[in-house]
Amino acid sequence: MTERRSGSLSRDADSLAIGRSELWWNGRALTIQLDEITAPWPSRIRGRITLHPQALAHHVELLAADGRHCWQPIAPCARVEVKLDAPAASWNGMAYLDSNSGDSPIEDAFTGWHWSRSSLRDGSAVLYDSTRRSGERDVLALHFDTQGRTTRFEPPASVALPGTGWRIRRETRADDPRATVAETLEDTPFYARSVIESKLRGERAIGVHESLDLDRFRQPIVQAMLPFRMPRARR
Repeated sequence: MTERRSGSLSRDADSLAIGRSELWWNGRALTIQLDEITAPWPSRIRGRITLHPQALAHHVELLAADGRHCWQPIAPCARVEVKLDAPAASWNGMAYLDSNSGDSPIEDAFTGWHWSRSSLRDGSAVLYDSTRRSGERDVLALHFDTQGRTTRFEPPASVALPGTGWRIRRETRADDPRATVAETLEDTPFYARSVIESKLRGERAIGVHESLDLDRFRQPIVQAMLPFRMPRARR
């Protein structure tokens, strides 16, 4: 996540390179070659990630009323292979690939959101619960089958989850109120990523969940902390 100048970027229809890292699409799989320095404690992270989509979803959602922010679940059902040289580690499992894009700062359009992607027997379910800066709340509940087809379903009731160490509020939607946080993967002053267990569409589901607080993100002290986790390269 190193921030770099425009001269460090190159791209074409099938590839994107930023600094020493690059990714490319060969029509069947997305390959990511990493070569970065971690922060705040410097160490090398180097290796390859290969994502194999079961199918590509041709679905785009406008998240803001003015159409300036959109979200695309590119590969809602996929498999990933991770092989790192530094540190030496490898694993494989279920995966997901999406894209967010916008024409204005995200904190100007939203105060935050809760998002999750859960694996199901017949595909995956994505819940997107966002609050716009105007106070309007928008809830998406989408099912993706293994062929990439998209179906909307009625959003389940909201369920509160335990807050984080930084007191970020977490919540999700589930068929019953017994949704739980199995593991917190990332806990920051404005963002949390977790593994949750819940019941969706009549079955027990394990999902990756994120909560984003953009009021926190806007605070000057949080902005001052960002370069310690996202270094800014001089060239």
